[in-house]
Amino acid sequence: MHFGYEVTEEQINLRLNKLLDNNNNGVFVYESGEEKGYLGGWVHIYGKQFIELDYAEIGGLVVDSRFRRQGIGPKLMKKSEEWAKDNGFQEIRLRSGGQRNDTHKFYERMGYKNINWQQLYKLRL
Repeated sequence: MHFGYEVTEEQINLRLNKLLDNNNNGVFVYESGEEKGYLGGWVHIYGKQFIELDYAEIGGLVVDSRFRRQGIGPKLMKKSEEWAKDNGFQEIRLRSGGQRNDTHKFYERMGYKNINWQQLYKLRL
């Protein structure tokens, strides 16, 4: 488990390879200069197309707790914004759990506005 997610390295590799094989996804990482090869943070952005609208969405943004408050999150978000513009999107959206107050404040400082309050449902297949 790393970054608070219970997932195996094999699962990460399989999912990452699928994302990187699809040019509708962007994945950007922060590699720590302190420890060569140490992943200090990452962001995933992807395009969403519907009949009535399209936009880019942040699939995930994680910065290791050891590297927080060092400007890494904003740098990763800026890379996502560049990717979205380069891919023709005029809007970025993201979802953040209701309990993540510090995260919400971070996004607001980055210029993001809360536009919706909704419930999330799933069906396990």
